[in-house]
Amino acid sequence: MNLNDMSGMKQWGLVLAVAGLLTATLYFTYFKTQREANESAQKSLDAKLQENRELEPYKSKLAEIDRQLASLEQQMEIEKRIVPDEKEVDTFMKLLDGEAAKAGVELRRYTAQPTSSKEFYTEVPFEIELDGSYYSMMNFFDRVAKLERIVNVSGLLVANTKKPSDAKAKHVYQYATTESVVATCLATTFFSHDNQPAATPATAKGRT
Repeated sequence: MNLNDMSGMKQWGLVLAVAGLLTATLYFTYFKTQREANESAQKSLDAKLQENRELEPYKSKLAEIDRQLASLEQQMEIEKRIVPDEKEVDTFMKLLDGEAAKAGVELRRYTAQPTSSKEFYTEVPFEIELDGSYYSMMNFFDRVAKLERIVNVSGLLVANTKKPSDAKAKHVYQYATTESVVATCLATTFFSHDNQPAATPATAKGRT
């Protein structure tokens, strides 16, 4: 049948029927897919909004948590200076040499002693020999006691420069006229570790 042979009402009816068919087709294909995508996006948005609502009470605590973390990091840095995590023997010797120079005493000898490994740290002792005036010697030990790094001094022996063997000094030196005492002692420093066996400290710069 030719479309031109149809009456106006029939032509309009046919156009409406075709339009309805196209609408139904779009509804059950493109529009349905788009609607499902929108519903999925809305569900994701609702989930994210719910998550934000649950985290909202912690927002006010975030600054405090950041401050606590910064404080912990600072504390860890301080602890590393007090008890280093590596056996920096040269650094330890330079530290004592510097305090001896400031106090006005001569630090003559370091002799490494056997280390002692504990659960979280290792004790590293050195027998040291030094000489100077009595008050300079007292000043040195006072300065060592105030160091940020932990250094324990034990077994202190003091003798007159005229008889250094009374302090078990191993050598006799040309003592200055201002020097009056010779001392030997055990200076012990500490190193943190992760339960690793400690090694015997190496001799540094020709010292025994």
